[in-house]
Amino acid sequence: MRLDLSSQIVLDRVPQRYYSPENEFELSALTRYEKVPTLIYESSVDASLQIAKDIAARIKTKQAENATFVLALPGGQSPLTIYQELVRIHKEEGLSFKNVIVFNLYEFYPLQAQSNSNLKLLKESFLDFVDVDPKNIYSPDGSISKAEILNYCRDYELKIQSVGGIDYMLLGLGRAGNIGINIAGSSLNSHTRLILLDIQSRKEAVNTFGSLDKVPVSAVTMGISTIMKAKEIALIAWGEDKANSVKDVVEGALSDAIPASCLQAHPNARVYTDLNAGFDLTRINHPWLVTSCEWNSKLIRRAIVWLCFRVNKPILKLTNKDYQNNGLEELLALYGSAYNVNIKIFNDLQHTITGWPGGKPDADDTNRPERAKPYPKNVVIFSPHPDDDVISMGGTFKRLVDQKHNVHVAYQTSGNIAVGDEEVIRYVSLLEDVRAKYDSSNEAFKKKYADILQYLLHDKKEGDVDTPDIMFLKGHIRRQEATTACRYVGMDTKNVRFLDLPFYETGRVKKNPISEADVEIVKKYLKEVQPDEIFVAGDLADPHGTHKVCLDAILAAIDEMKNEEWLKHCRIWMYRGAWAEWEIDHIEMAVPISPEELRSKRNAILKHQSQMESAPFLGNDERLFWQRSEDRNRATAELYRSLGLASYEAIEAFVQYRPI
Repeated sequence: MRLDLSSQIVLDRVPQRYYSPENEFELSALTRYEKVPTLIYESSVDASLQIAKDIAARIKTKQAENATFVLALPGGQSPLTIYQELVRIHKEEGLSFKNVIVFNLYEFYPLQAQSNSNLKLLKESFLDFVDVDPKNIYSPDGSISKAEILNYCRDYELKIQSVGGIDYMLLGLGRAGNIGINIAGSSLNSHTRLILLDIQSRKEAVNTFGSLDKVPVSAVTMGISTIMKAKEIALIAWGEDKANSVKDVVEGALSDAIPASCLQAHPNARVYTDLNAGFDLTRINHPWLVTSCEWNSKLIRRAIVWLCFRVNKPILKLTNKDYQNNGLEELLALYGSAYNVNIKIFNDLQHTITGWPGGKPDADDTNRPERAKPYPKNVVIFSPHPDDDVISMGGTFKRLVDQKHNVHVAYQTSGNIAVGDEEVIRYVSLLEDVRAKYDSSNEAFKKKYADILQYLLHDKKEGDVDTPDIMFLKGHIRRQEATTACRYVGMDTKNVRFLDLPFYETGRVKKNPISEADVEIVKKYLKEVQPDEIFVAGDLADPHGTHKVCLDAILAAIDEMKNEEWLKHCRIWMYRGAWAEWEIDHIEMAVPISPEELRSKRNAILKHQSQMESAPFLGNDERLFWQRSEDRNRATAELYRSLGLASYEAIEAFVQYRPI
């Protein structure tokens, strides 16, 4: 069974010749804008396996020389697959780490006893599973007094020097271009030091500590100068939310505003990305600027949209001279004139727009994104969390209901970890008031409510996992919010289903890997409903990775069932979440949203009260979910308008997934 299929959705963005890491020599012309050698892989897993293989080879080389290998490691989520592969190589291929010395790149400060920490994460994901000598593990101490910090940092530098310096430095890239905890403004001459975390760095640490209020305010980190002294550096970046930072680091100016850009001056540094993180690089996003292109309809659309914004014209006003002055002469040669290209792309985009996302009954559907029959359709909307449906496609959701399709919603996870304790305290206090008035003799419930309140108000410590009762309450708070939103949209709530995929139910931010149990639940549900149309979340940028696992569960189920007759005729549409929108060259269905429908969508989102200001996973965006959703939908509509198409209040965009 193939369980990791979501990387397929990015592979058709660009021909492989533009990113294949196996053909570095052939890529030399493509990489003329890149100031750091950059390897782009189809997925983060592929890149991670290669990095782990490289590290293992370097350890063996040092072992053959009877020498130590000094390795500096970061925390966070990005390197976990690398660590897992190194553990596998140790256990299955006999790689020893006895000659390895490990330095922790940074540690949070101050840390309390039993608190989560960077070192704890490294041990739990890697160091505890290999035979590295504990005496060879060095880490900043997050519990020492402030009076000792200065001398401690100086001693940490001396320890690095005493073992001969760092042979291999593994770095993760922050969203603001930081490495370690070296934030914007960090000096190129900086050494190991105590630094105050900016808000972006604290948000990126939420996965380690569970919530923003638990993230320490400071950290002890190796400085830029310390990092630059490493003999070899590998910088890793996965996911579309890192794409802007990767472009700044690899193609931008060397500047202390982008700390990782210092790697441009390192003689042996490399950047490793997946295709999502590398997508903004010129060779991927605008390959016509560096090479002769393999033109297809999507790349042509991307080039024309880029040209429109470059010369500030709508599509139908582009001229031959515009093409010639901006490196797109190839298209003139292929199509004969600017007009021929313009009208092709204009019509292509025009045909993506539809007010009938389920298909208009008895209409000619030749140039429509969705087919007319059957009508009404059985429609399934998969929602990773209990609010992604209305956040990402609330207008289309209501349109499908209003147009009398048989709409079902399947919430894949309970979303219980995204409910704050104060929500449970509020609801349990209400339940106790109700019990006292209407069931005052019920001592069992009285004790149950009292125990829950005692735990949440007085006994719960940092890092404690919620009790089963609290997890139940948090999950059902979200269930009722989701059901209320569906009712508001007008859907028959008997079609609401909560799948509670088991990978999610850990009570922690860290989830279990996808399993066959998750896929079987999705398969059973799909066989029961047998939809004509499926909507799934194709957004892989959520802060804690749930969207990717949920998408993989659906795609794995579809892959196993693709020969079933009903599925052969089913259309699968991918929507994006609250973090990004599909690129214009990939949009295949654009559903216009009127001002009234946009207000209705906002109201549906607001039914999820536990996810407003107190939601712990708002990501790196200060806006609330309804605000960023509206802004994104309006931006898509404005994009269509600026290209010379009709002007709408907002647009929700979709891309079709076609099983291989």
